[in-house]
Amino acid sequence: MADKQEDFLKANSFAVLTDGSKPAMKWAVNELDKRGKKVSVIEVSSGSTDISEIPDDVENIIVGVTAVDPADLIMSLREKGFEHFWVHWNTDTPGVREICAEGGINCITGKCPMMYLGNDFSIHGIHRALAKLTGNY
Repeated sequence: MADKQEDFLKANSFAVLTDGSKPAMKWAVNELDKRGKKVSVIEVSSGSTDISEIPDDVENIIVGVTAVDPADLIMSLREKGFEHFWVHWNTDTPGVREICAEGGINCITGKCPMMYLGNDFSIHGIHRALAKLTGNY
């Protein structure tokens, strides 16, 4: 199961869509930067689904917003040709789950990217160890 998450993080370029409501998004950006990944951070505000700032060469998109429905963002991004999404834990919606179930895109939901990016001696590393022990990694 973790192969999907680990493969997602092997990409070279990411867009991170955030509205500041999830601190883990900032941490994910920092960890991706440390790994030499190209990261574009896109601030999303309430009522805004403008994704025109996302470079065309972005491979994978991490979405962690609560001010707007992430499903609206994913729909717009699909229309631009993006296919690989990670919707941060506790921000997916029924619309996101429906879009992901339709197929045609790769979508990760229900997981925090930091569980896969955090170092072993952090709260995220402890979370990872517990998830592995319980078969939820």
